Amino acid sequence: MTRAYLSLGANIGDPEAQLVEALRRLAVSPGNRLAAVSSLYRTAPQGFTDQPDFLNCAVALDTALDPYALLALTQSVEAALGRVRTIRWGPRTIDIDILLHGEARLSDPRLTLPHPRMLERAFVLVPLLEVWQDGDGPAGISRAGLEARLGQLASQPVERVLDRASLLKRVQGVE
Repeated sequence: MTRAYLSLGANIGDPEAQLVEALRRLAVSPGNRLAAVSSLYRTAPQGFTDQPDFLNCAVALDTALDPYALLALTQSVEAALGRVRTIRWGPRTIDIDILLHGEARLSDPRLTLPHPRMLERAFVLVPLLEVWQDGDGPAGISRAGLEARLGQLASQPVERVLDRASLLKRVQGVE
């Protein structure tokens, strides 16, 4: 199994329910196991700002899937939850980005790893740091480095709206 880190976000429909359902679908997919789920955060949109705030979270996923198979899975989950790609950085029912997949370094039109913009976004780094374990990513990526980068993004507020334990209970169908 390889440890992958994913970032999830949603801002139209019922974002919290869509994130919970996306996490459920990832968890029950063959070859996957949720290792950790972050808290749920509310963040302002970036890029195209004339849209509702987002809810975001991150997950550490132990997976037997290679990066491209994991990409296919995330895209199938997005499609099942009504994702329509129209405006770049626009409103969406669900968005699932692969941030890291073990030590993989890829750069092609379909997939770039590590994710090329993850270090520019507090809405990615705050939840990622909740589930991060040093040694899980490519050389040069560490908790200290992620925290230092987050310190430079103070102009991007991130508000916790649901703690990790409560989100995990919802994913597991306990709440």
